[in-house]
Amino acid sequence: MDQTGRSWVDAARLTVVVGHFGSGKTEFSVNLALELAERGHPTALADLDIVDPYFRSRERGDLLAENGIQLISSSQSCVDADVPSMPAEVTRLFDQEDLYGVLDIGGDASGARVLARYRRRLAESKARILCVVNANRPLSDTAERAVSYIRGIEAAAKLPVDGLVNNAHLCAETSLEDILAGGKLLETVSSQTGIPIVCHMVPKKLCQEASAYVRPVFPVSIYMKKPWE
Repeated sequence: MDQTGRSWVDAARLTVVVGHFGSGKTEFSVNLALELAERGHPTALADLDIVDPYFRSRERGDLLAENGIQLISSSQSCVDADVPSMPAEVTRLFDQEDLYGVLDIGGDASGARVLARYRRRLAESKARILCVVNANRPLSDTAERAVSYIRGIEAAAKLPVDGLVNNAHLCAETSLEDILAGGKLLETVSSQTGIPIVCHMVPKKLCQEASAYVRPVFPVSIYMKKPWE
């Protein structure tokens, strides 16, 4: 039996991560890839967010390489195309059956088009889609807005969201109260959608305290710095 509540980490070989701009989806993606590699899985992180110019997984390429994680990165050159340009290396995620993959995908209409493009291969690979919800962001600060966003992604991609991730903020000022408030909002979202809560992202310094109130806790380090930091 898993005593840590973290059996979800490698419960699927491929994990697609979606979320609004600023939700913390890239932070989650990087931390998840690092955790998979630490568990001994051959791991790749596919940075397929063609919209966000600031928080890109590829900005931590050195960190990923140091931990044996392959980086697959998209181009920004065709952001407005009906079928966005994707790197050919993405097919490795589907064809290499021992390779664990994290796909960091934008949370808007362009991201949904990327999901739709790979819909068949994702379904064949039994990939899961996790949605990062940040209660401190205006597009997901109420249950109604968060549910609307999730249903919009599902409709555009024609794929279901399989799990929810609570991310209160993760900047330096994150408090236990932020985490608990985010968890409460996500409980409502989960109840309204039937989508389970997979984990609560918690900065490592707050994990012991937070674990008394929310579970499972996913301890994370902050790797994605703002451009001006």
